[in-house]
Amino acid sequence: MHPRLLDKVMDMAIETGGCVKFDLKAWNEDLHIALTGITNRRTLENFRRAGRRIAERPDPPPLIASTLLVPGYIDEEEIGNIARFIASIDPEIPYSLLAFHPRFYMNDLPLTSRSLASNCLQTAIKEGLTRVKIGNLHLLV
Repeated sequence: MHPRLLDKVMDMAIETGGCVKFDLKAWNEDLHIALTGITNRRTLENFRRAGRRIAERPDPPPLIASTLLVPGYIDEEEIGNIARFIASIDPEIPYSLLAFHPRFYMNDLPLTSRSLASNCLQTAIKEGLTRVKIGNLHLLV
């Protein structure tokens, strides 16, 4: 998304009480390219840009983030790097760690394990985030 368009989207979210959700798929650029086919540079730049506006309406937060815990790809190290990045902007940005369910292209991968989700949650908290949760709990094995 072009930064000027992001500014307009953030304006709308702040005015209406809505929020903008970023799916931060991976911190490592090579891993992000492997998972999505494109770089994550613009996504991270836009997230930082949007994060600068949180003080305009901190409650409810106008910016939230999530990461899909893809087994074999997204691990505690990746989550630690993403969480550190989010915390550097604002440690109160809500962050959801989402359990993975194999579909479509990645149907040969397993579900996210409870141990991976729990370890990632603890890692995100250790990196300073205060509003972290595990989503899709019913998918954990």
